[in-house]
Amino acid sequence: MPLAQLNGIDLNYDVTGDGPLVVLVMGTGSPGRVWRTHQVPALVKSGYRVVTFDNRGIAPSSECAQGMTLDDLVADTAALIEHLGGGKVRVVGTSMGARVTQELALARPDLVSHAVMMATYGRNTTMRQQLTKGEKDLFDARVELPASYRAAMTAMQNFSPKTLADEAAIGDWLAVLEYSGGKKTAGMRAQIGLEMRAGTDRLTAYRRISAKSLVVGFADDRLIPVQQCREVAAAIPGARYVEIADTGHFGYIERPDAVNAALVEFLAS
Repeated sequence: MPLAQLNGIDLNYDVTGDGPLVVLVMGTGSPGRVWRTHQVPALVKSGYRVVTFDNRGIAPSSECAQGMTLDDLVADTAALIEHLGGGKVRVVGTSMGARVTQELALARPDLVSHAVMMATYGRNTTMRQQLTKGEKDLFDARVELPASYRAAMTAMQNFSPKTLADEAAIGDWLAVLEYSGGKKTAGMRAQIGLEMRAGTDRLTAYRRISAKSLVVGFADDRLIPVQQCREVAAAIPGARYVEIADTGHFGYIERPDAVNAALVEFLAS
């Protein structure tokens, strides 16, 4: 994967396919390669050139352990689009990446033709603030959770009740989660700090977004309930809203066929 110096940092990215550019923006603590299991193949098959990248905070991109803001991630994404040729492109984000996407569409309408925001919000909540505070405090206390417990809690928070009740499926997911690492780095801690500072209500500002917009809610999302997604869709003029049944916060890997169908249909509009 190329490592480019953009916006004052090193940004690790990968491009696959030919055609109009689609930029995929990942959420907190996860590398861009997560998209490559399901979304990249579907989009390439549909005739797109797809770029994935590691947000600042995720090595080998610059970790920026001293801290970062949402505006930094927006500027990183804009710089990558310009590095790849500029012009209006299609941008898809999930969770933190969805907020990067909607802020990019607002700040740089010259770069975004279509914006897809999955599992997003436009204002913070007391419960989300407390959860991110707890994650920060856990990191700062240098507590390392046993892999088995971390896997169980990750599954409980991020998958739907349907998946949790499927003995074969959840057994496979728990094995993947247990053996896929989980050690938090200083860069990930900086991303958690970014989440802590995301308390501003942005819904009024989103009325100025002009890109074609799709908001995707995951029906059983415990971390970002669908009511929050609907608020964003209601704020953006002309935005479409799609809700995917039997999905939690990891809906894009839990029910990828349904998610990919919604993406491909919208991006072709």
